[in-house]
Amino acid sequence: MSKKLKVAIIGSGNIGTDLMIKVLRNARYLEMAVMVGIDANSDGLARALRMGVATSHEGVQGLIGMPQFAEIDFVFDATSASAHVHNDAVLRAAKPSIRLIDLTPAAIGPYCVPVVNLEQQLNQLNVNMVTCGGQATIPMVAAVSRVATVHYAEIIASISSKSAGPGTRANIDEFTETTSRAIEVIGGAAKGKAIIVMNPAEPPLMMRDTVYVLSAAADQAKVEASIEEMALAVQAYVPGYRLKQKVQFDVIPEDTPLLIPGHGRFSGLKTSVFLEVEGAAHYLPAYAGNLDIMTSAALATAERMAQSMLNA
Repeated sequence: MSKKLKVAIIGSGNIGTDLMIKVLRNARYLEMAVMVGIDANSDGLARALRMGVATSHEGVQGLIGMPQFAEIDFVFDATSASAHVHNDAVLRAAKPSIRLIDLTPAAIGPYCVPVVNLEQQLNQLNVNMVTCGGQATIPMVAAVSRVATVHYAEIIASISSKSAGPGTRANIDEFTETTSRAIEVIGGAAKGKAIIVMNPAEPPLMMRDTVYVLSAAADQAKVEASIEEMALAVQAYVPGYRLKQKVQFDVIPEDTPLLIPGHGRFSGLKTSVFLEVEGAAHYLPAYAGNLDIMTSAALATAERMAQSMLNA
């Protein structure tokens, strides 16, 4: 393919650097043009220069002042929720048609989980990639929603402390709020709840996610098949994504309902899904699946958007 759309990445930390390497190695419709940070001595900016990518250490203002900015079609924002609000406003004023892929929990634009709702977001100018926990678990909630009415879904994302950088730690509140809301909006649950656990264990543990879904009574074989099909779909862009064990079911009878604090009594089918996400180790260690699934989902989203734009 001769024609590609040019991209910039704001944020030269772990996520931004890993994403840059993925674009350079794997993108079919995107061309890496600029890496932007605020620390002139960051490893991400140094690595970008070594790989022939133009850089700026002056943040979003530095980006719009570069001659390359005129040709930029996509910007990935791998900073923080508060920074993204500022970056979006500056970029939108400078170039109203620019596409932003938001890897923070800012959620200015609609949530996007590629296997669930990407095709409905192709024309959006700003899409939000939810969170690492959301990218890992919302597909499982949506898989159950395809088969049965989901009343409540709760996810617990467990990540290694070493894979939680300053941005992740600064956004804990936004993580839980954004993920909980996306479980409802994209996953199809009437009520969602999200919990994140940062595990300091040594050696570092791989990302693990537990998903509990309370739904109306349903055919367990159909629910399990839907979950397995969804897991394969996620593996298409996150090869290290897998079910850690078989899906588990519990039937909650009406005469002995389950009490969910703050949500009342429940009877029906409880589905438990246990996941593991191994990173591709492009830049980060393999245990940092929480970061890998974010960069992989962001790249898959921008690639599909770029394909749509080039084929229009």
